[in-house]
Amino acid sequence: MRRAFLVNSDKCIGCRGCAMACKSFNHLEPERFWRYVYPLDKAIFPHEERAFYSLACNHCENPACVEACPVGAYHRREDGIVVHNQELCIGCKNCIRSCPYGAPRFNEELKKSEKCSMCYERQDIGMNPACVDACPVGALTIIDLESNDLPTNAVQYPPGYPQMPKLNPGTRFILAHEPKQPGDK
Repeated sequence: MRRAFLVNSDKCIGCRGCAMACKSFNHLEPERFWRYVYPLDKAIFPHEERAFYSLACNHCENPACVEACPVGAYHRREDGIVVHNQELCIGCKNCIRSCPYGAPRFNEELKKSEKCSMCYERQDIGMNPACVDACPVGALTIIDLESNDLPTNAVQYPPGYPQMPKLNPGTRFILAHEPKQPGDK
């Protein structure tokens, strides 16, 4: 099993409920976020404020953060979830510099890094991550990348998303479709 986020941009309404649920569950300060909801640039999707990417850690197969950490504060679980142990973190920021997706964030108060853990604590007891449960339209789900049940229209690198095959990021996307115009069939 390799757990990953599936972001359905065709369903996402940009409400940021996922980001707020993450913030609440992880007791993050007002200025700190581990999940962001980005409106797609007009060059990617021509209808402004109509399509979004909900982004957090990609839980890569070959995570740059794991490789860059000199004290082993990061590890990748068998189910693909990349966990950061803040107690081991020395605040060197190597993980932040090495992650091309910007997932690790620096906590100025604690002088340590932190990032999305895919709510492994919740998943370990059979619950969904807080962000998934908070989505009112089901635009964010957890999938198993090793399953035969993956959506056929899911892509790993949507337009505007950095392609890093060596890292093999886990997040998959369903692209937004253009809204129907009056008279379309």
